[in-house]
Amino acid sequence: MPRLILVLMCFLGCLTGMAWASEAVDDASVKNEIVALERQSWAAWKGHDGKFYEGFLSSDHIEVAPNGVSGKAQVVASVAGPACTVESYALSAIKFARIAADVAALTYRAEQKATCGGKPVPSPAWTTSVYVHRDGRWQNMIYQPTPAS
Repeated sequence: MPRLILVLMCFLGCLTGMAWASEAVDDASVKNEIVALERQSWAAWKGHDGKFYEGFLSSDHIEVAPNGVSGKAQVVASVAGPACTVESYALSAIKFARIAADVAALTYRAEQKATCGGKPVPSPAWTTSVYVHRDGRWQNMIYQPTPAS
C-alpha cells in the first residue's frame, strides 16, 4: 500500500509539472501574439491604417492620453486622419503579464518622432496596453502612454 501511495504521488507530481509547463508554453505563445499585435498597431498608426484599428480595438476600448480619454471610434478616426504624422518609433523593455486566461498586459518604453496637430508627441513614454481575448482573438481594450521623466 505505501508503494502505491508513492507511485500515485509521483504520478500526480508529473501531471502538475506537465500542467505548469503547458501553461508556460501557452503564455509564451500568447506573449508572442500580443507583442506582434502591438508592433502592428504602431505600424498601422504610422501608416494611417484605420481599418487595422477597427479590428484591433475592442468595442469597449479606452485610451487614456494627456488630452483625455477616448473610445474606439475616436481612436480609429484619429489614426485614419491626417492630424498625426509619425516619422519613426521604437519599442523596448517589453514586459508581458498574463492577468487571467482571457486578459493580458504589455508594458514597454516607446520612443517616437511624431507630431499631432503640429505639436510633438511626448517621447519617450512608458506604455501600458491591456488585451482581452474575445470572439477567438486578442483585442486591445486599454492603452495608456505615460510620458517618461
